[in-house]
Amino acid sequence: MYPQGRHPVPLQPGQSFKFTVLETLDRIKEEFQFLQAQYHSLKLECEKLASEKTEMQRHYIMYYEMSYGLNIEMHKQVREKVFGSFSQSSLTAC
Repeated sequence: MYPQGRHPVPLQPGQSFKFTVLETLDRIKEEFQFLQAQYHSLKLECEKLASEKTEMQRHYIMYYEMSYGLNIEMHKQVREKVFGSFSQSSLTAC
């Protein structure tokens, strides 16, 4: 709740919870600035993660397309070998 480095000071004997308006405003201002800094830091982290996510998706699509193309090429070659050996065996059988 309190900004880093700022903790409530324990009350001394005889000291009450009376705060002046300026002290209260200063505390609110410090906490607001702390929260603003945290928000800014988290926003930057979120933007960084979003760009990393986009880059990972781009790599995934690239690898998927390469894999798909290789799979099609492999099936073409297997089909050519099967039909090639089938046509050769049918020619020798005649």
